[in-house]
Amino acid sequence: MKKIVVYYSMSENVDYVARIIAEKTGADLLRLVPEKAYPDKGLKKFYWGGKAALMGEKPGLEPYVFDKDYDLIIFGSPVWASCFTPPIRTFIADNKEALKDKKFAAYVCCSGSGGQRALNKLKEELNIDGFTVEAIFIDPKDKKGSEEKIETFIKGL
Repeated sequence: MKKIVVYYSMSENVDYVARIIAEKTGADLLRLVPEKAYPDKGLKKFYWGGKAALMGEKPGLEPYVFDKDYDLIIFGSPVWASCFTPPIRTFIADNKEALKDKKFAAYVCCSGSGGQRALNKLKEELNIDGFTVEAIFIDPKDKKGSEEKIETFIKGL
């Protein structure tokens, strides 16, 4: 089964999980990079990121290559205002046809609440009933026990 982790990461938590998944499963990595970076510090970070997520914005992305022959697409996103991030929304919109009839898994990273709502919104955006496996990781780079949760997620793939 050909797998890819499609993700956006600002604080490197999502990237941390993506790299472990790729290493353990042989999945390819596709890190989405917006053409215009979001503020990553202070109040601006929360204001602009939250607004963009809530308003359903679709930012332009730096060029990337996506092979439509993947069987399983694993989405990774931070949680912004209980939503998945706008770069993921752009990717889905840009690849609607290529994503038809695929299997999906997803994980989100956050420091607090909103993870399940973000996953539910991602399911709605993909127009699916559920993921092969889904997970919410709380600050996985810094928390003890994260590796075990990531391993459980990988086993579900």
